[in-house]
Amino acid sequence: MSSGRKTMTVFVTLLSGLILVIAGIALHWPRWAWPALGALLVAVAVLVHRVIGRDSEEFPRELMLEPDLPIPTAPRQEERVSDVVLPSCVADYDFVFSATVRWALLDPPDGAPLINPAGLAVDAVLKRAREITAVQPPTRSALAQHALDGALGVMRPDRTGRVLAMAQDVSLSLPGTDLERLAKLSAVRKDEDVWEHERNHERNKRAYLGNDVLKDTGSAVVWWLARNEEKVEAAVDRIGVLARLTAAANNEEVAPEFQHLLPPPPGALHGTAEQTSTAPGPAPEEPFSPEAADAEADVPVADLLGWFGFGPDDPDLLLFAERLADIADKHGRPQAAEAIKRHVDQPPAPGHAPDEPPGEPPAADHRPL
Repeated sequence: MSSGRKTMTVFVTLLSGLILVIAGIALHWPRWAWPALGALLVAVAVLVHRVIGRDSEEFPRELMLEPDLPIPTAPRQEERVSDVVLPSCVADYDFVFSATVRWALLDPPDGAPLINPAGLAVDAVLKRAREITAVQPPTRSALAQHALDGALGVMRPDRTGRVLAMAQDVSLSLPGTDLERLAKLSAVRKDEDVWEHERNHERNKRAYLGNDVLKDTGSAVVWWLARNEEKVEAAVDRIGVLARLTAAANNEEVAPEFQHLLPPPPGALHGTAEQTSTAPGPAPEEPFSPEAADAEADVPVADLLGWFGFGPDDPDLLLFAERLADIADKHGRPQAAEAIKRHVDQPPAPGHAPDEPPGEPPAADHRPL
């Protein structure tokens, strides 16, 4: 006897006895009726016990003769898809997709044709994956794979409404050769960006210098003074240089008001610059004139040889003059070469004794030019 049956039997018996006792007191039953009341309560308890025991049997005994058989496991409805090419947002750079496709059948409508659930499920998963990869760059394959994991991890019906499909164990990659090409293109693109920025920087600097700083001499002086605020006297000293720089930047001549600040043109020889700038003479471009050379060329040649430390009695004078004349002739200065030769060929002044032993011919005779 279970505890539930015992509890229910005692409860019903006590409740019945309580009702009978209240009724006997209220009705003033005789004394002989009380023993009969006790026997009645015992009969009620036995009856309740039997009734409750019969209702508690859930299954009939004849149905429990054989043991329960195990329920067979439902077959797994899945298929592995490997190395499927899916496009990226860049032409000719495709992803390689692999995944395990799982599906579940839906209730078919009346008269629906037979289907291949694996084919419908794979097609539905690939279409969903293609929509995602088509907008992803090929260099972000890992990020695209995580996006596919989330999008394909939900069961969704296919276009026919016959199966629910999803994917797991998703793998998305890019071929190694494409990765190398993309790395090279990225490096070249970065170099081009740097070069373009450097070129724009140089162009802006040229525009700033040409259109603002070196627009005229005044702008150049103000620019220099702004960068050297405490060097006013130095700015005044550089006006001539800035004027020449401004004229060169604009392909113009130096303005007349700044001509007096320009340095004098360099002379051909030190010590004769004043002569060449004041005394008229043949221009360098004019052909050689023996008459003019006889009058003026000897003095500069003597000064030049003296500047090198060669006196008229120096034994190496003729050799040095010969080499100097050759150099002048090779550089397209035949007038200067002829003047040097004539200078060393002149006879010594009267009363001058050359540094040669008696009876020996002069050195110039041994070294004709």
